[in-house]
Amino acid sequence: MPKSSRKQIDEDEKKVISELQKNAKESIDKIAKRCNFSRQKVWRIIKRLEKSKTIWGYAAIVNEEKQDLKHYIMLIKKTTVPIDEKVADKIITRKLESIAPKTGVKIENSLYVHGVYDWIVSFTAKDIKQAKKFCENFIELYRGYIAELNLLETLFSVKKQGVLNPKAIELKQFL
Repeated sequence: MPKSSRKQIDEDEKKVISELQKNAKESIDKIAKRCNFSRQKVWRIIKRLEKSKTIWGYAAIVNEEKQDLKHYIMLIKKTTVPIDEKVADKIITRKLESIAPKTGVKIENSLYVHGVYDWIVSFTAKDIKQAKKFCENFIELYRGYIAELNLLETLFSVKKQGVLNPKAIELKQFL
């Protein structure tokens, strides 16, 4: 099979993506070595993935405890009321991002999902009081469109963004 076939390109991209997901800060030289590619090939693959928006960001995985923060997850079920254009614009323009700092919250993920819930938001806050205030502001922002909202506090992160917590052994205290 020729090296430039679509199938081979996809396989090469998957190898590079896998290495980036393990450690996006790793040098191109080390990624190239692990993939058995040249440095130039890895650089070209990364640039192509960024241009096509296959890769649309890099992030550090942070231990919230060391920043005196706690991690929370909001599970949101919307009402059966159809979302009008004004509310859709609030979602698309990320109006939620503007209310987060006012309550001391930093949003990590905002996911529209299919299943029991319609939207999942994960975030960090100093304490449960801040997290609840953020939930109240969220309900106010989307008043009439939220049927149910559940707030969960993360007790322990075993794996985040595909990376195993280096302190995973401490999970035993929660089990």
